[in-house]
This record gives sequence, C-alpha cells and structure tokens, in this order.
Amino acid sequence: MMEGNSTAGSFTPSQQFSVADLVVVVVYFSLNVAVGIWSSCRVNRNTVSGYFLAGRDMAWWPIGASLFASSEGSGLFIGLAGTGAAGGIAVTGFEWNATYALLALAWVFVPVYISSGIVTMPEYLQRRFGGERIRMYLSGLSLLLSIFTKISTDLYSGALFVQVCLGWDLYLSTVLMLVVTGLYTIAGGLAAVIYTDALQTLIMVLGAIVLAVKAFNEIGGYPNLEEAYLKAVPSKIVPNTTCHLPRADAMHLFRDPVSGDLPWTGMTFGLSIMATWYWCTDQVIVQRSLSAKSLSHAKAGSILASYLKMLPLFVIIMTGMISRVLYPDTVACVDPEECTRVCGAAVGCSNIAYPKLVVELMPSGLRGLMIAVMMAALMSSLTSIFNSSSTLFTMDVWRKLRPGAGERELLLVGRVVTVVLVALSVVWIPILQSSSGGQLYVYIQAVTSYLAPPVTAVFVLAVFWPRANEQGAFWGLMAGLGLGLARMGLELAHPAPRCGVPDRRPWLLADIHYLHFAVLLCAATGAVMVGGSLLTPPLPSARVSRAPGTPHPGPHGCVHPPDLLGQRRRCHPGAPRARPGVSPWWGLSWGCFLSKSHPGFQLKDLTWWTLSQKPPQPSVDHTSQGPLDGSCSATLGRHQPSKAKGPLAVALKDTTEPPFWARVCGINAVVLMCVNIFCYAYFA
Repeated sequence: MMEGNSTAGSFTPSQQFSVADLVVVVVYFSLNVAVGIWSSCRVNRNTVSGYFLAGRDMAWWPIGASLFASSEGSGLFIGLAGTGAAGGIAVTGFEWNATYALLALAWVFVPVYISSGIVTMPEYLQRRFGGERIRMYLSGLSLLLSIFTKISTDLYSGALFVQVCLGWDLYLSTVLMLVVTGLYTIAGGLAAVIYTDALQTLIMVLGAIVLAVKAFNEIGGYPNLEEAYLKAVPSKIVPNTTCHLPRADAMHLFRDPVSGDLPWTGMTFGLSIMATWYWCTDQVIVQRSLSAKSLSHAKAGSILASYLKMLPLFVIIMTGMISRVLYPDTVACVDPEECTRVCGAAVGCSNIAYPKLVVELMPSGLRGLMIAVMMAALMSSLTSIFNSSSTLFTMDVWRKLRPGAGERELLLVGRVVTVVLVALSVVWIPILQSSSGGQLYVYIQAVTSYLAPPVTAVFVLAVFWPRANEQGAFWGLMAGLGLGLARMGLELAHPAPRCGVPDRRPWLLADIHYLHFAVLLCAATGAVMVGGSLLTPPLPSARVSRAPGTPHPGPHGCVHPPDLLGQRRRCHPGAPRARPGVSPWWGLSWGCFLSKSHPGFQLKDLTWWTLSQKPPQPSVDHTSQGPLDGSCSATLGRHQPSKAKGPLAVALKDTTEPPFWARVCGINAVVLMCVNIFCYAYFA
C-alpha cells in the first residue's frame, strides 16, 4: 500500500523503477523528438499556413490519430479510470457521443470552414457576421478555457501519475515534460504536432490494451467484473452512510434522469451540446481537420477517430473498475482521514485508480512503457493546446493590435505565446495541487458545461440560419456568459458535500444536474440570439458592391484580393485587369469574406445552405468553378491557377472530392453509426 503524508502529498512507489523502465522512457522520448524534427522538415514552417495549418497537406490517418490523441490527454486516462472506479461505466457516454459530433464536423462544419477560407474559429464568425467584438471575445474565452480546464488538468494528472509511479518531485517531472513538449511545438508547428500525435496514439492504445488484458486476468475475465465490482467495499467506512457501496447501476450506461449521477437525459441532450462545441467549434480539434489534403481526408480522419473513441470503455474505464476491485482500501476510500493519508485529497482517491494498477501489475520494462504512454497522453494534448492557443492569439488578437504585421512577425509572436503558456501552466500547478478534487473528469466536464453551450448555440445558428446577425450573436453570447458564470460562482461557493454531510446547497445546484444546465443555457442563448437578430436589421444583401472609399484598381487597372494577412500585394504581369463597367472578380469572392474591419465590403452569409446547394464544379484547367450568381463560394478558385503559391492558394481551397472516395467515406460513416448504436444498446 502507498504511504503518503497529507501535507506534501508525496508517495513512495511500492515497486522500484528499474533500469529497463528507464531505458524504455529514454528511447521513447528520443523517438518522439526524432519524429517531430522529421515532420518539421517535410513542411515549410516559415509561412503562416505551413506553421499553423501544416501546409494543408495532411493525410487521413495522422489526422484521425491526432484527433483521438488531442482529446485523450492524461487527464482523460486518469479521469475516466477514476470516474469508472467511483461510479461504473456511465461515463463511457462522453466518449461514444463523440461519434455523432465527429461526423457532423466532417460532413457539415468543415466544408463551411474550408469554403470560408479561415484559419481560426473566431475568424469564421467574424467573416459570417462582421464586427470585431465576437472574434475578440471568443479568442479570449478559448485561451482561458485552455489554461483552466485543459492545460492545468492535464499537467496535474500527468504529474500525479509520475509521482505515484516514481516518487519523483512533482515540479521536476512537470518541467521536464513541458520543456520537451514546448521545444518541438515551438520549432515545428502543426505538422510536428500531428505526426508525433500519430506515434503517441499507437503507443497509448497498445500500452492501454496490455494493461487491460493483465487487469482482466487478475479478476478471472470479463464475466466476473460486475459481481466483483459490487463487492469492492473499503474496510474503513463512514458509519450510517451508503457512500462506500458501489452503485447498483454501475454496469448501465443510461441512468435515472432524477437520481442518477449521470442522468440519461443529460447524457443524451446536454452532452450533445458540449460535444458539438468540443468537436465542431473548438480550435484544437477543427485545426486538425482544416489541415487535411482534401475533404475526403478530413472525413476519413473523423471516422478513424470515432472508431478509436470506442476503445476507452474496455481499456480505460473497466480497467479503473478493476483497480477498485483489487485495491478497495486505497482507490475506494471514503473516510476523509484515510483518503488524505492515501493520496493527499480528503474528498476521495478514485483518481489514483489507473496509476495504482500500472505500479502494481506491470512487469519491469512494461512499467516504463506505461509511464511513456502517460507522458505521451500528456504531451499530445499539451502540444495540441499550445499550437492552437498560439494560433488563436496570433491570428485573432495580434493581427488586430498590429494590422501591418508581416509573416515573420506573426510566426515569432506564435512561438513567444507558446513560451508564455508554458510559464503560466507551471505557475498554475500549486493552485491545482492545493485544490485537487475528487473526480478530475467531472470537474473538467462541469466547468465546460458552464462556459461552452453559448458558443455551440451561436455556431449552429451561424451555420444554419441565414437571418442571424452580429447583434443577436453578441448579446446571445453575453447572456450565456452571465448565466454560466453565475452557476460557476455558486458551484465554487457551495462545493458538493462529503460523505455523511447533509446537502444544503441552493436548489439550482442540488436539483439541476450540470448536463441539464447545459441544455437550459444553450436554449437561453439561442433564444436571445434569435430575438436579437429579428429585432435588428438583417445582414447586407448578397451582391457585393464597391462602396465609396474602397480602393480603385491599381496602375494599369490591375487588382488584387487582400491575402490571408489582410494586406494588398503588388501587381504582377499575370494579375487580372479590371475592365470598364465590369466588377473585378475579387470584388465578388473576397467581398463575401471581408468583415467590417475592411470598410466598403458587404458581407455574405457563409451558411451551410449557400455552400452546399452550389458546390464548386471542376473546370477544364483543374481549378474549381463555383456557382455564378455572386454567392460566396462563387469565385473560389475560378481565376486562380491550380499551382498558386502562398496564403491566397490556401484560402481558395475548394471542397470538391472524387465521387468514389465520397461514397467510401459515406458507407464507412453508416457502418460506424451501426457499431455505435449496437454498443449503446448492449450496455444501456
């Protein structure tokens, strides 16, 4: 059993870390850095699209692996196993629900984003609605959510793992991981992140499967799991309470909507809202899909990630339940004094379920592999967040402060932001350590459910409802933020009572589950947005005209669209010429995309209906021709040679895909949904 002391929360591992373990960890880290360097050399990192979008040249398999690895950080390994140990398999819904959000991402959202020629999510809303305030607010919110839910929880759980397994100092292990992670994120950009993610996904899945097989062997196989779990009770209990008993519905996915810890209503509706935010509008995830070579590759990546998301029930959650069966006194402790002695947290020790199994069950060498797996999980999610957060700050905040910034300056700022994030993360660790909660995964989901639903409502209405406008969207977001922060403040002021203490929290906390609150919050935001949009004038009409004060064609009538950096470039001999009485082509296509930050251009609704009804047609010269009615996708690529270089070529990527591969992706998506529905039905 682990010895610990409540003040320092330090551990002495029950088994010594051997030379074989150390060799495995060193080899793993070397391999990681090598893959990072190799992938950086493959892509030109000295352009904005090369550094932030991997040159838009990624194949489906690294995208799928990266989508999975970015979401399965060490926080999820520790959090899912811990929640499984505390309450059974219901938490699987968080993983399996992702299937539908991932399919929506590839089939609905990515085509809209690609046609809009964007790099960041707030940028889409700016091009859709105009104005700066929504873009700035969303960038700020995303950066805050990154620091407080993603970076901090991943660091805490990764450090907890290393501490339980090795007895190393928390700060030493964290700083070491951060330095290696930060180095190749800063150097390599998104290409390095995606390829190292692919390597880490392989190691994470293999390591987790090995541990799961060993764990099931310990209890005599899957048929014994339910019976053994229901008997896993700690020897030291709180008198006259039932909180030491495992839940009777531990093996059910769908639980009572009123008394369940994860009610099926919340897991169906509330969770879908949070999954749409995470998979379809969150910078970390969408950035991976936007780096795809083509729409077919983005779809195939989503399907691969969905299949991988089916695994955690068997290799993480049930493994956490087995940890409770094997070590009930430590993993399932309920007595505050005993829990503080075991893991330094009075509210419970379910978070140590996974690391405890690794230390006790894995033989020498394989233990090193599992520590490498946890570091892989930590580093993959951290690199994803660092790269995406630096993209957000650079493209949305810095370009607003310095409109004339060139590519070199933007790339430098992106790298500096990563360093600042690393520093902030290290400073946050002691705060997290002192407030380490009972179930880490529940903390992550609860905070998300207070802040994310308004963003989901705004994106869904932006993509599907052409009448939505900037005023409606902005005030919807503000109303949602106010309600979400009010609930979050109540939660911080009235934490959930410990075992044996009566629940005296306000009814808003005690009776409304956070997943149900997410549904109410999303509905309230949507209502404010619809009302605000209908009460204010609609967006300008589809046709784009040159308003007074917009630049006339340059010398010799030559005209240029602004590039991704919003700068007008010099004329070159092949540039299109404006003929008297004819609107230049860039007036149509870029007029759609430019916001009120470029006065003189009107906006066009970049909705799914507009973009899906008139897909670009392949033309004779292998460029894509859009609809000829002046709509937003109208002139994407029509006047641009297919081999165009630089940011403009990136912005003008079309959404055509070969019919054969489109059918293959469609059939695979149907098969995937059948598998998902079967699994839901079997465990419901």
